[in-house]
Amino acid sequence: MTDPQAPAPAQAPAQAPAPAPAPAPAPAQAQAQAPAQPQPQPPGQTPTRTAAGKPRHLYEVDVLRILTFACVIGVHTTSHTAASDDVGLNALLALLHFTRLVFFSLTAFVLVYSYTLRPRPMAQFWPKRFLLVGVPYLAWSFVYVGSSWLLSSTRRGDVPDLVRTLAEGIVTGTSWYHLYFLLVTMQVYLLLPVIVWLVRKTRGHHLTTLVVALVVQLVVFAGYKYFPASDAWLHGYQKQFFFSYVFFIVSGAIAADHADAFLRFIRVHRRAVLWAFAGVGGLTLGVWALQVALGQSLYAAGTPLQPIEAVWSTAVFVGFLAIGARWADRRRPGGPVARFVDYASDRSFGIFLSHPLLIWILLYGDSWLEAVVPRPWLTLVTYLLVVVLSVAVTEAFRWTPLSVPLTGRPSLASRASRQARSSQR
Repeated sequence: MTDPQAPAPAQAPAQAPAPAPAPAPAPAQAQAQAPAQPQPQPPGQTPTRTAAGKPRHLYEVDVLRILTFACVIGVHTTSHTAASDDVGLNALLALLHFTRLVFFSLTAFVLVYSYTLRPRPMAQFWPKRFLLVGVPYLAWSFVYVGSSWLLSSTRRGDVPDLVRTLAEGIVTGTSWYHLYFLLVTMQVYLLLPVIVWLVRKTRGHHLTTLVVALVVQLVVFAGYKYFPASDAWLHGYQKQFFFSYVFFIVSGAIAADHADAFLRFIRVHRRAVLWAFAGVGGLTLGVWALQVALGQSLYAAGTPLQPIEAVWSTAVFVGFLAIGARWADRRRPGGPVARFVDYASDRSFGIFLSHPLLIWILLYGDSWLEAVVPRPWLTLVTYLLVVVLSVAVTEAFRWTPLSVPLTGRPSLASRASRQARSSQR
């Protein structure tokens, strides 16, 4: 997007000789020679403000969210279906392990950005946030723990075991393998006053703050990956604590404090951002291959809590935003793609909550799917089925009174009835 604040180009000297006119190219040639340019923005519009000065919906963030959720499903389907000796799929898995780190940057960015636009007391902020995340966390913890308990021939009927397992899972974020994300998200909610204070206190020194946070992150990840005795005191719960993601939380918050300049930078330097995105992806695969050569398993070489993933996840965050910004600048309101993005963004959290249940059902026991579909095609087929089924399940939940606990969003039925009543007044 063109920068409305950019100075006009310097004028040519008055005595400069006029260049000889070139022959006009044919229409087809002219079209081929002219570089593609973003659609001009209305005067006064910025990446975060409309021409009227009102906050603009950040459609690029919607695209970032959708792309990352799509990769979350990719991580989980690949890890459940790839053979342990499949080099290609394990390399893909190493690239896809950015998802949790990108989401914590996104969470901090959205929190600080929205809080900056509409500051309010924590007594008002926390109840709403914990309702839409904490209630689904409790509900899906019960769904996953209860389903596992019912299907276990040795535990089924042992109610004290169910209660004990559920309580432990809620406290530790281990009710199912993806629910720790909600537990860490709620930690970030609690820490919002501290995060906002840090951002304000370090203004003028944000670059230094980012460097310090990145160094801390690299040290923490190096300890997790290469010196496992250093984090033995965590007893395997490294991913359940906010301090495992300190750089991503801090960087997302600082990016939100500079949202306009940050999003403008991504637009102006989109090509360089995307080249860096591709280059760091190649570096990540190189580190993965080196660790395999040094004796690590194909899977262990690509685990998410290691230093290279901090660099790769940062590149993915800005790379996906650059892709989203390109689309947002060309978005046609009401068009089919715009409606799809709006729909996918709205349903994405519900899909995240339910998709592991669909993977479990499709691959449970002597799975018919595994018997019918050979590897490596099993990964692709499972992915497509999980996407379709989780969208269908989420859509069904959205129209029931259980929409908040199962999708983290208000019921569409109640919304429709409220709109109908308001239109009759």
